[in-house]
Amino acid sequence: MTEITDSFAERTRTSLREILLDAAADILAARGYAALRMVDVASAAGVSRQTVYNEFGNKSALVQAVVLRTTGEFLDGIHHRFATAPDLLTGIRDAVTYTIEHGRENRLVASALGTPQGEDLLPLLTTRGEPVLSAAMEVAASHYRESLPALSAEAANLLAETVVRLSLSHLVLPTHTATEAADLICAAIAPAITRYASTMECEQP
Repeated sequence: MTEITDSFAERTRTSLREILLDAAADILAARGYAALRMVDVASAAGVSRQTVYNEFGNKSALVQAVVLRTTGEFLDGIHHRFATAPDLLTGIRDAVTYTIEHGRENRLVASALGTPQGEDLLPLLTTRGEPVLSAAMEVAASHYRESLPALSAEAANLLAETVVRLSLSHLVLPTHTATEAADLICAAIAPAITRYASTMECEQP
């Protein structure tokens, strides 16, 4: 009986947390970081302000939780593209295309990149975006090494950082379609991948 009660309590808390994150994300997209107030999140979620503080502690932690959840959505999509691609370069192209397309469609990212009220969200993607960048690079590097065992950890991390930073650049300053941007990035990194793939073939008995 205790296990059932604990399980229900955990599901209830998870549901509450998601509701609060949804409310915060809506307000951030519409008004930006500076205008986000805990009381408004509480009102939108239909709970007391103290409930929001109990769950997240402060505004900064709440916004960080929103960013981490959004990052998780991106990483899930990236992982799926790699998992279903026939080869590494195709996986990179599909993952980059997805990242840019999803970024331009995501309400928070779109607000940060395209609206005056969302300008104060942009540092979360750039100057204060280290957790986002690190998570994306870690996922990418793990797929690179899985596809090319000849890659050292250092080389995989460098390649991943290059792809992630180029993708972010195309997202922040869009001058091409997502597909065109992905093709340009792949053209830049293809020689390195070919070299490592050749090394792996030469080392095989």
